[in-house]
Amino acid sequence: MKNYFLILSILLIYASCQKNKTVIKESKVSTVAEQIANAHGLSHWNKVSQIKFTFNVDRDSSHYERSWSWKPKTNDVSLITNTDTIKYNRTDIDSISINADKAFINDKYWLLVPFQLVWDESTTITEPVQTEAPISKKLLNKITLTYSNEGGYTPGDAYDIYYSDDFLIQEWVFRKANSKDATLTSTFENYQTFNGLKIALTHKKPERNWNLNFTDVIVTQD
Repeated sequence: MKNYFLILSILLIYASCQKNKTVIKESKVSTVAEQIANAHGLSHWNKVSQIKFTFNVDRDSSHYERSWSWKPKTNDVSLITNTDTIKYNRTDIDSISINADKAFINDKYWLLVPFQLVWDESTTITEPVQTEAPISKKLLNKITLTYSNEGGYTPGDAYDIYYSDDFLIQEWVFRKANSKDATLTSTFENYQTFNGLKIALTHKKPERNWNLNFTDVIVTQD
């Protein structure tokens, strides 16, 4: 079962692993990406001094979780599991912290993907189109985010992002290495607001025997 969750983490790590403090791109971001990020509360991000959350996955009768504390202004990260606690700084990744960092990038991406649209470099974003969403079958807006084939933990990945007219993400499709077939498809549900950040706490697959969700979310501002 541990191997399953390791594979899940590796599959969903975004392609641009930044070693330095997270910054917002200003010149290369698309208007749609900005609108999506702003709809989810990007204007409040600069005040965030710490964010804590627990990443949970329930599959059939199994449960897995790991908890995080991240200080984005200093890039200090703490990982807490049932068996271990690892503390490190993202500007100094070593052989001990690299696996923890891969898991952090994965879990943070699920939590904050609307902001990653404007944070991440070496990406391309298509023009929006209206199309049927894969799970709800609703008519939604869609963009495709594709990462460069170079750099990061898993380069070349692609995400089809489906969002409503209020620019809130409703579903996505992850395609490993930009393959034609979906690697993972899930919903974005149970939006709640934490000091201005709108976060989808629940993600479900079409078959409904799998649930990825966040608990114990705390956003601390300066």
